[in-house]
Amino acid sequence: MPPEPTTEYDPTLGEKFIFVTGGVMSGLGKGITAASTGRLLANAGFDVTAVKVDPYLNVDAGTMNPYEHGEVYVLKDGGEVDLDLGNYERFLGIDMTSDHNVTTGKTYQSVIEAERAGDYLGKTVQIIPHVTDDIKRRIREAAEGTDVCIVEIGGTVGDIESMPFLESLRQFASEESDDDLLFMHVTLVPNSMNGEQKTKPTQHSVKELRSIGLQPDILVGRNEERLNEKTKTKIARFCDVSTDAVFSNPDVDDIYKVPLMVEDEGLDEYVMERLGIADNAVPKADRSQRWRDLVTRERDGSVKIALVGKYGLEDAYMSIHEALKHAGIEQRTDVEVLWVNADEMEEKHAERMESADGIIVPGGFGSRGAEGKIDAVRYARENDVPFLGLCLGFQMAVIEQARNVLDLEGAHSAEIDEETPHPVIDILPEQKEIDDMGGTMRLGAHETQIEPDTLAAEIYEADACTERHRHRYEVNPEYIDELESGNMVFSGVSGRRMEMLELDDHPFFLGTQFHPEFRSRPDRASPPFVSFLEAVTEHSDEETAETTSEPTDDDTETEATI
Repeated sequence: MPPEPTTEYDPTLGEKFIFVTGGVMSGLGKGITAASTGRLLANAGFDVTAVKVDPYLNVDAGTMNPYEHGEVYVLKDGGEVDLDLGNYERFLGIDMTSDHNVTTGKTYQSVIEAERAGDYLGKTVQIIPHVTDDIKRRIREAAEGTDVCIVEIGGTVGDIESMPFLESLRQFASEESDDDLLFMHVTLVPNSMNGEQKTKPTQHSVKELRSIGLQPDILVGRNEERLNEKTKTKIARFCDVSTDAVFSNPDVDDIYKVPLMVEDEGLDEYVMERLGIADNAVPKADRSQRWRDLVTRERDGSVKIALVGKYGLEDAYMSIHEALKHAGIEQRTDVEVLWVNADEMEEKHAERMESADGIIVPGGFGSRGAEGKIDAVRYARENDVPFLGLCLGFQMAVIEQARNVLDLEGAHSAEIDEETPHPVIDILPEQKEIDDMGGTMRLGAHETQIEPDTLAAEIYEADACTERHRHRYEVNPEYIDELESGNMVFSGVSGRRMEMLELDDHPFFLGTQFHPEFRSRPDRASPPFVSFLEAVTEHSDEETAETTSEPTDDDTETEATI
């Protein structure tokens, strides 16, 4: 039960707050700007956390369409959240919980449940103070025990859905000391046809923000290039901030370079001075340079990876893209991802499959694209192409093995074909007894026991691993012995649940029922992705050597004879 709401706040917490809002348009990169600021503060020795506020009415992101919202990111406690929290985990190097994601649905649900329980003692329940108090409570609880909490407000200023959250920030400003919080506003500074940087959208956005009662302390302009001094001066004059408080965040070829750009602009130093914590920071000369070293590391080669999925949107598979980047950093290899639509693979993407050095079949739900994914698994198996199957990709590998190696005609997942004669993927019996569909989901971090002397044991260099899950269906226990009668081995298990599979006669063939991409970081790449990319690089080098080697006289004779 939530605590009894109150409009009185006892300012005993020592946390500092940075509130990040966005204007003009969505998708500007305020989340990356906020995460980059947090990365720099962490480099300076501060304990930093983050809160993402999503104004939608959904309680969480679990049921949202990846086409509209990008991937559903899963936290260690099983929270299904906005993909921006994935960026915060990757940039800050921390594990967050569902308490770090505040939604309109979650807030209203809490307030209504409190009202039904009689916690408001018959008072009329209103947006102010009851909803705004709940919002402030959630933010403060998420920040407790840290030095700095960065709070990103989703959407753009002026959206009707954001109004209760912006009002909560206005109240925050009156409840906290001026030294304990600041407001950062990220806006678009577009170019005119003649290349002039235009400030009018920023002016209007700040005007909208000020009409709500919020005055930004820092303005960050998004443009292809750095803002020139003339632009900064004009923004400062019209938006009532000092020129020193106007910063650039220009386009870069890799989001992990954004901290370097805003550091060059001096944003972190300004933030620390404004919050009164500069004297507590690690001296600049002594701060860790590991992030800079990682993202500027030279690459020795490049590979192509076919990603066979059904959502033609990069954000739908963001964590996979990022995990490949992290593995590329460790392996000093550039990774080019080739999108392969599982629905159109044979008709339109055969050349991409053939040109790929490795194949990934990602997670997902539903029947669309299933046959194309199964075909991709078969292609990888029969042509010795390094393969990584994630969640649904793991299940497709089981189905492909059942159909094409064990000759179990019509084998499938009961999720996709309820009438399949061989449901090699199915709901476990104990799950079928649960009425609530959400209760059958396996979410969050779970431990997997790893079989010794397997590829999985080599990858993790341990007898167990803990990874995050998001699935409902499992390998049917009735078929495990038959599935392992050939060259397939289930090398990771969790009780009756099969968690990892591999083929013992393949250069690299690994499937995981879990999502290792969710725990990958730039400075701590996911072991399955690192090993996969290592195998891909070796496979690519071997193929290059074969195609570039000059044929001998004997080779010529043999070819002629054949």
